[in-house]
Amino acid sequence: MIQYSLAELNDINAVLELQGRYQLDNISEEDKTDGFVTTPFTADQLQRLILQEKGLFVAKDESTVIAYAMSASWHYWSEWPMFQFMINELPQHTFKTETLSIGNSCQYGPICIHKKFRGTGVLEDIFDFARDAMSKRFPIMITFINKQNPRSYEAHTRKLHMTTLHEFQFNCNVYYELAYDTSQKLPSYQNYN
Repeated sequence: MIQYSLAELNDINAVLELQGRYQLDNISEEDKTDGFVTTPFTADQLQRLILQEKGLFVAKDESTVIAYAMSASWHYWSEWPMFQFMINELPQHTFKTETLSIGNSCQYGPICIHKKFRGTGVLEDIFDFARDAMSKRFPIMITFINKQNPRSYEAHTRKLHMTTLHEFQFNCNVYYELAYDTSQKLPSYQNYN
């Protein structure tokens, strides 16, 4: 049975290994259609995500990390130029009549699932576990998806019911920006408490 939890420091190496397996620079062209992660994280960045943000979530099959999802305040993400750009753009957009801000939203993602467990409900369950945890601090989750990653876009809009807010360009790439109301449980939500 797959278990979902906040990551602990001793999960960092397993998360880094999973990240390395599906990071954009490490996969073949034909495997890119199955989805990929773009931002490589360091052990120090993951440690801060765990200790300061409580924003790294893992799915384990037995004791093996098979998926992870990240979500954190905009303050955490602000060291990356992409997120600085997104922070500056937030007030120009609304979600459910609310103007976006660093106070009412957090950045969700990336999410990474071992290929063997894709299509088994792990995506929905780890997302909803992260959503539930973040709902205590933020009413809105924001994410972005590279237009070159249609599998991820399809999963986030069809399976996770995220709302596409707009498209934007950054660093010669085009992205979708999506939002989710953290008070809304997914239909497959399990009680993790």
